[in-house]
Amino acid sequence: MDFCCQTGKFSMTTYLLDLNPDELAAFLAERGEPPYRARQISSWIYRRLARSFEEMTDLPLGLRSRLSEEAIIGRLQPVRDLRSSDAHTRKWLLALPDGARIETVLMGYEKRSTACISTQAGCGMECVFCATGRMGLQRNLSAGEIVEQVLYVARELDLLEGGPGLSNIVIMGMGEPFANYSNTMKAVRCLIDPSRYGMGARHITISTVGLIPGIRQFSKEGIQVNLAISLHAATDDLRDRLVPINQTYPLDKLMRGVRDYLDRTRRRVSFEWALIGGVNDTVEQARELVQLVRGLLCHINLIPLNPVEGYAHSASPQRAVSAFRDVLDRAGIPNTVRLRRGIDIQAGCGQLFARSEIG
Repeated sequence: MDFCCQTGKFSMTTYLLDLNPDELAAFLAERGEPPYRARQISSWIYRRLARSFEEMTDLPLGLRSRLSEEAIIGRLQPVRDLRSSDAHTRKWLLALPDGARIETVLMGYEKRSTACISTQAGCGMECVFCATGRMGLQRNLSAGEIVEQVLYVARELDLLEGGPGLSNIVIMGMGEPFANYSNTMKAVRCLIDPSRYGMGARHITISTVGLIPGIRQFSKEGIQVNLAISLHAATDDLRDRLVPINQTYPLDKLMRGVRDYLDRTRRRVSFEWALIGGVNDTVEQARELVQLVRGLLCHINLIPLNPVEGYAHSASPQRAVSAFRDVLDRAGIPNTVRLRRGIDIQAGCGQLFARSEIG
């Protein structure tokens, strides 16, 4: 961030999206501006989706000129913009000033639109079926860089006439949110703050691969943001192979953390399960999953695997999906199968980045 806690000073190119309301007010106070200017600027950035200070017409011209010289409200630059042939999915590869690249996805439905945003450039979790996990971690994103993805998508939707506005946010893009916990939560607080972006907390979901310290900390936040856990296997031997962090946080510890979360929050947990043909889509794994989650307030989100270059396996055939679901249904475990979207535009996490690096 461009604010230095040690000196209490701001740099000449302060990134305003990294500032909370108090920090923004302090930034303006240094320039002799009254506190209400912070509210005006926040309204322009988060509600009116301004792309530049020149658009902020109720600010004095002198202040707009000074802000243009000393601050920025945008870091993301589009590298690629792809739209699926079914017109339901759009994906951007976005560049940051230091050369890092991230992905953001818009998924459209009949009555809602969901933005899938990233919290890191790359990812260090090394899940074998995930294109992002195969590229490694470059760096954490700042809170503002996380929020700006939402603003970017919202601006694009704002250009459409008659379409639904942005209704949901899933923090399931590149990176592990709880490995960048403080910036992720600062971004979330911005997104749910009624004086800033103002998204309802229940319309936001954070997905973790199972970092137990993050789950425990998240349970104490006192916000109604949803929690999803990328599970993908119900036995340690298989999950060790698919999701290497399981070797640090094996299933028994992870499920204790989940139970603690449920006891504290009384909020349902979603378990994500990428269905991989011949790997984790067996009836045996389904039965193990039933035993793992029986009695928990939870929902299983079954996700047919998107093709990943360099990974030998593919999505489960329909007969395997049906047999897997039948085990869950007979046990009374709530579940859904996510619609496959954006395969033709490499909508799976990390795929567009990888394709751009190759081509």
